Amino acid sequence: MEVLEWNSTDGCPSCRSALNYYLLCVWPGEYKDDPQSRYINERAHANIQKDGTYSVVPRIWGGVTNPQELRAIADVAEKYQVPTVKITGGQRIDLLDIKKQDLPKVWGDLNKAGFVSGHAYGKSLRTVKTCVGKEWCRFGTQDSTGLGIKTEKMTWGSWTPAKFKIAVSGCPRNCAEASIKDLGIVCVDSGYEIHVGGNGGIKVRVTDFLCKVETEAEVLEYTGAFMQLYREEARYLERTAHWIERVGLNYVKQRLVGDPKNRAALHGRFLLSQQTSQVDPWAERAAGLEKEQFEPLKLHSVG
Repeated sequence: MEVLEWNSTDGCPSCRSALNYYLLCVWPGEYKDDPQSRYINERAHANIQKDGTYSVVPRIWGGVTNPQELRAIADVAEKYQVPTVKITGGQRIDLLDIKKQDLPKVWGDLNKAGFVSGHAYGKSLRTVKTCVGKEWCRFGTQDSTGLGIKTEKMTWGSWTPAKFKIAVSGCPRNCAEASIKDLGIVCVDSGYEIHVGGNGGIKVRVTDFLCKVETEAEVLEYTGAFMQLYREEARYLERTAHWIERVGLNYVKQRLVGDPKNRAALHGRFLLSQQTSQVDPWAERAAGLEKEQFEPLKLHSVG
């Protein structure tokens, strides 16, 4: 703050948010996150809607659920009179129209059923979309669902410069739309193709081919290394599509494909960061953390 000669000791919302992110990235486990330096969705750990209510999206690993989880979501929807329950594009379930004061109670009930935050509100790993893969599909070449779940278990909770989406398709037919994700994995008979830098937003960008590997372990290492390189070097709020267009695909290949030692180091730093990042913010707040943020304002009479 001193070196950049901030005009205000508090800084502006843009600079504070960026600085908070970079400190979290560089010193995981040492720097304590500053909630007041985050945008409203990240402070509330839910997406604010146009009427002031919130949207709650529990994490559903690789898009796979079961009757018990579905029953628990239905119970929450009935208990809190949720008017809209919607399937999202990331293969999850969105509960809409939750009052802010009810968020900790909703999270607590979801926690009891085994759910954690889906981070649908964060500049973080959002979702890992999968297809059913070779377990069920006659065209599937690898276990895309299982790999997607392993990938999400490794990457959930990570903070990134902007939202980050992953997909695993079980064959080149690409039912999970891996070619428009920040990182896409396409299973083939001989292994896995890794693609990066996709974006399905306002300006669609198809991924670039990074490399092909033979094992799931290599997929996970490349995934962690790519995310860490992006975390450390991209500008705050810069999606992977824009970052790769700025630095060039060859640069990313040099750092990851052409330098195995550096790739392993990046992956190691990612896993180290995850040791302190994979803490469910819903469970913490359901237990009472920052409870004042979720209490209705008390009106006092004048006179």
